[in-house]
Amino acid sequence: MSAFDFDAAVRAPFRMQPGLRRLAAGARQLTPLAPGSRHQREKLAVLSAFWSQALVCAPGFDAGPALDALAAHAAAEQPAAWAVDADGRWLARQLATAVHADGTVEQLQAGRFGLGDEIARCLRPLPAAWRRAGLLALAFAEDFALVEAAGGTIPWMAVCLPSHWAPVDKVGRHFAEVHAPVADNTLLLQASSALMKLAAGGEAWERFVWNVTDEPRLNAHPAHQRHDEQGRWSQTAVSQAWFRSERQTFIPVPGRAQAVFTILVEVQPLAAVLGDAARTRALHEAIATMSPAVLAYRGLTTVREPLLQWLQARATALDGAAVP
Repeated sequence: MSAFDFDAAVRAPFRMQPGLRRLAAGARQLTPLAPGSRHQREKLAVLSAFWSQALVCAPGFDAGPALDALAAHAAAEQPAAWAVDADGRWLARQLATAVHADGTVEQLQAGRFGLGDEIARCLRPLPAAWRRAGLLALAFAEDFALVEAAGGTIPWMAVCLPSHWAPVDKVGRHFAEVHAPVADNTLLLQASSALMKLAAGGEAWERFVWNVTDEPRLNAHPAHQRHDEQGRWSQTAVSQAWFRSERQTFIPVPGRAQAVFTILVEVQPLAAVLGDAARTRALHEAIATMSPAVLAYRGLTTVREPLLQWLQARATALDGAAVP
């Protein structure tokens, strides 16, 4: 599945910055989920038990036009996985489930995992106004948020797999407010207004973020995470750490100064990501150049030295293995 560009994203010296780049021609922004896949199972768990933590909207905001644009984009880009019919019914083809404009959930045939009705059984208890967004969330690996260029706000989110932040704390707030807790955020905040206008300006963009973590789960909502960094890392050796990455893209909403922000989270064993000495050294240098504030923000303060030692030893070993 991986759409994360390691070589472009992992750089030294490390800086917190927007890092936007134009999408390559023909690049896709959505990743269809196979029934019962890892992302889908975690999203099902969230939407079944904690949907109000993931599906949030600012009071009085109408996300309908943006959702229609996202559904149309999905149908054009991924026709084998998604369709919108003449009656406005949204159909997740691989999930054999549809949601009508009034929120009615339709099971088209038995599903291919579990009891066969997992998707419909998850969607029906949701408020009717959220069921189509729920179907999008379960049909694609990406999470979604809506950004408005004019006010610089984020008024709507369907985020099941957040990276140590709570959607309810961010919805309706200005981009600068949302990123205020981010360490060393000067470059990011200075670019916030221009970034929002650029993202909603009609072109497609992408950016990447990453971290090394002790947590293998995709869902890193703070309500379900340990907050004691020392305690967390005492249970996980750096050789068993995980690499958490995000590919973020912007899908402009035609006729409106808005864009749908997509977030594709992936978590892989760190050792599996570092297949050669060059990548291992790149990660070593990036972490070595993080400021104390960034290390604290990312939960790496206590593990910095053993992690750097392990990366250096791994790079040396990989260099030796490459010698004929």
